[in-house]
Amino acid sequence: MLHRIPHEVRSVSGSLRKAGFEAYLVGGCVRDLLVNREPKDWDVTTNATPEQIQEVFPDSFYENDYGTVGVKTGSEDPRIAIIEVTPYRTESGYSDRRRPDAVEFGTSLLEDLARRDFTMNAIAFEEEKGQIIDPYDGQKDIKDRLVRAVGNASERFSEDALRMLRAVRLVAELDFGIDGSTAAAISENSKYLSHVSRERVRDELVRILNSDRPMNALVLAQRLGILEYISSELIRGVGVEQNQAHSYDVFEHLMRTMQHAADKGWAFDIRLAGLFHDISKPETRRMNEKGEWTFHGHEVVGSRVTKKALEDLRFSRETIEKVTKLVRWHMFFSDPDQITLSAVRRMITNVGEENIWDLLNLRICDRVGTGRPKEQPFRFRKYKAMVEQALRDPISVKMLKTDGQHIMDTFHVNPGPKIGYALNALLEEVLDDANLNTPEYLDMRTKELLEMPEGELKKLGESGKERREAAEDREVQHIMEKHHVC
Repeated sequence: MLHRIPHEVRSVSGSLRKAGFEAYLVGGCVRDLLVNREPKDWDVTTNATPEQIQEVFPDSFYENDYGTVGVKTGSEDPRIAIIEVTPYRTESGYSDRRRPDAVEFGTSLLEDLARRDFTMNAIAFEEEKGQIIDPYDGQKDIKDRLVRAVGNASERFSEDALRMLRAVRLVAELDFGIDGSTAAAISENSKYLSHVSRERVRDELVRILNSDRPMNALVLAQRLGILEYISSELIRGVGVEQNQAHSYDVFEHLMRTMQHAADKGWAFDIRLAGLFHDISKPETRRMNEKGEWTFHGHEVVGSRVTKKALEDLRFSRETIEKVTKLVRWHMFFSDPDQITLSAVRRMITNVGEENIWDLLNLRICDRVGTGRPKEQPFRFRKYKAMVEQALRDPISVKMLKTDGQHIMDTFHVNPGPKIGYALNALLEEVLDDANLNTPEYLDMRTKELLEMPEGELKKLGESGKERREAAEDREVQHIMEKHHVC
């Protein structure tokens, strides 16, 4: 593990030891080293008080009630620009089920490890001696791939209810299982999550969705009875059957849609939209005359429900606006044999040009989430080609850095076909050499063209028009080939 610990981190712990104090790496960074993950931050614990830590590191800051001192390293890497150094401490009284009522700085590393949440996070490492202190068999639990609470699990969760969400988040991030007694304690203490701020719940949900296995975590959260404290809307789909196009109930469909976005490595907004896109199928479900379930308008109702749920979780206005748009328009009609480019352009306008590709990716996830193995059938690939065609600026005289009005104003000519001939002739030259598309050259060349006999200018213009149409056809053909719909 030593070679993976940055010099800046070893320098901080080494300076504390040179000053006569103990110093250990502790918590998540040690766990990540043991599971061969890159630590996102580094924590050092010591028997020094905050004041003594600051004497060792004059360029540091101390702004909290828990004794944590931020030591500046000067590194440009944000993960090690600040190393947090915290005194050994004990905690007591958790009246708000989140923060200790009293914190005392101690002198014992073992006392400090005893207050931590999970065994995998209660491991300390003294890198100078290569010594691992592991009083709760965290290394064994890591080997067995288990999330296990330190000591009495119910006590740990009643102290800090957020630990229950942290447990299922670790399941997602590490692909671990959860210890039976720890799982039982989560179920028994789930009600305490109502005391946790919505911002902290949101932060755990974000980390779950950004993991490789968010479905594992949220399915587990539902089984343990804590998913309703993330968003009660999500549990309404459990056991709600769908029509024959779907292999799963609404809840599992949402989970699988979200998971496919994670499998593809797609952005957080797509994962979040996948989680909520069919959220209102339960209340819009009706049986038609054929005995089949229908869900008419679920995307419209769902966008409103999603907006309310994300506002409750204190997501940013930008995230809420984008995700609700994706939910609202995820049922877009995509049969390329029955729609036109103008219909595609209207859809792009509805969802926003900046969101259209995320909408198409959400549709792919939605399809896989039904149990269909093929992501992009021919019709969908053709629709994607139509979207690209609609987004692309067509090859036309509008590409020129001049226009008919400018020509009439500059050269004092009346409206007429000569202007169109001149513009098409100019476009032909620009298609040959894009460097000619400057106001100066185009004005000079326009003057020459307008001085030509109209018949000669007409021939140049018609030749330019044919060239433009051929170029346009080639561009469209290239798009079709790219999406394998030729």
